[in-house]
Amino acid sequence: MSDEGLVQELKDLREQVLGVSDTLIATADGLLVAADSYEIHAESVAALAAASLGLARRTAGEVAIGGLREVVTRAQSGHLVVYAIGEQALLAVRGDEGLDLDGLHVNSRATVERLAALMSVDLGV
Repeated sequence: MSDEGLVQELKDLREQVLGVSDTLIATADGLLVAADSYEIHAESVAALAAASLGLARRTAGEVAIGGLREVVTRAQSGHLVVYAIGEQALLAVRGDEGLDLDGLHVNSRATVERLAALMSVDLGV
């Protein structure tokens, strides 16, 4: 797995979607893998994003709505969106209040697929 390739994917996503400020990849248990981040403590966000994803995965399973795709946290000044990369990893995206959520959702699907390929993660689809 190339860290440079992972970081380039993160930078590309930030450049493609209006309002994206920070991105990171973490393992499902919260360990930071790679980051394109300037305004956040990436290690802390990786751990919190993993916890958020784990809780949402469990909730989705309990209410029988299928495999989890993402968790969106919308706050007063922005968003944190966490995308599952298979069962083993995640992509976390921080954006300001002007984040183009629709554009992010469209672009993130391809980004998750490329990240999974770079990391040799099975997406289960």
